[in-house]
Amino acid sequence: MRILLDTHSFLWFIAGDTRISATARSLIADGGNEALLSIASL
Repeated sequence: MRILLDTHSFLWFIAGDTRISATARSLIADGGNEALLSIASL
């Protein structure tokens, strides 16, 4: 599955922030999924 992360979800994920749900965290971390970051976030 492809997952498009916005700026907040990406930053919360890499920081280990609790504002991102456990479900979202596991989907992003799953090596079988392709996590994408919008170029606008850069």
